[in-house]
Amino acid sequence: MKPKILFVLPGLHDVARGAEVAFEQIGAGLCEEGFEVTLMGTGPEIPGRPYHYIQGKKKNRTAFESYPKFPPLRSEYRWEELSFVPSILRKGLKKEFDITVTCSYPFVNWALRFGRRKKKPLHVYITENGDWAAHTSNREYRYFGCEGLVCTNPEYYERNHAQWPSVLIPNGVLTDQFTPGNSEKSRFGIPEDAPVVCMVSALIESKYPDLGIRAVAALDNVHLLLAGDGPMREPWDTLGKELLGDRYHRITVPMDQMPAVYRSGDLFMHLSREEAFGNIYIEAAACGKTVIAHDTPTTRWILGEHGVFLDTSHHDALVNTLKQQLQHPKSPGQQTRARAELVDRFDWPVVCKQYAAFFRDLLTQ
Repeated sequence: MKPKILFVLPGLHDVARGAEVAFEQIGAGLCEEGFEVTLMGTGPEIPGRPYHYIQGKKKNRTAFESYPKFPPLRSEYRWEELSFVPSILRKGLKKEFDITVTCSYPFVNWALRFGRRKKKPLHVYITENGDWAAHTSNREYRYFGCEGLVCTNPEYYERNHAQWPSVLIPNGVLTDQFTPGNSEKSRFGIPEDAPVVCMVSALIESKYPDLGIRAVAALDNVHLLLAGDGPMREPWDTLGKELLGDRYHRITVPMDQMPAVYRSGDLFMHLSREEAFGNIYIEAAACGKTVIAHDTPTTRWILGEHGVFLDTSHHDALVNTLKQQLQHPKSPGQQTRARAELVDRFDWPVVCKQYAAFFRDLLTQ
């Protein structure tokens, strides 16, 4: 009999953020590895997917941006997650599965774990949104628990493997979609001969897109293509238009158009100082782009010799790095080698085999 796996995340089939894309790819890949997989989200069913799908309900996080913030409802993301929990409880799903999986804490984790008998089904937590819940013991985090922890970077693994049954597994990239190709700058209102720095980022303070706006503004005639949205959209759009004028282009596009976004940049930069993984790094690199990232053990582990690393909080250093990389881009041969190495490590079928091995190990213990 095939092991039955349930992935639960409010945004599944509804949005194409990093965690949602990862869960959908892992679910599809596990079907190929001999598992019976079900995903539960709030978007509509997508025809042709190999897994089963259950649609729940939630209220969109933008509706909660003005709500009060306090533990454990410390952000609009938590309010959105709480609005999804009644769908999980109404379905009464837990007893049907061997393993339940989420990356959402606290409310989805609690809904999937509490009320079980003898720790069945097993619960696996993936650190797509960080590992804070796994290693913090105060406030609501004291109630965290799992039978398996998937750490998406080596820093998380070192911090948590002594406490939880853990494995280090990266995210992946759709290597048949994220490929080098012709620029489509004009599609986004940018002259084809204009140099472009690309960013893909949620418009929240921890991603620091405002620092990117200020850095590009210090460069003559360089355009900024920023793909993303979030609660800081208004002040940062104002900043972008004030400093860059018609060189500022903020867009939101569906996932299938993201390769065109990366291809339209001459450089890609991401200024977050802490990422659980950062699919954007490998998506941009798979499209043949040089990636400028904050210097951390995780970004070096992901990009190796093919990334450009610095303390991105230093304005002058960031400006000089952008200028240097625009003036002296990597050769086609360097970009091809970088892509080949990334495909070997991060192609989704490679990643899904690691998930299959971990889940089988948990079920046989």
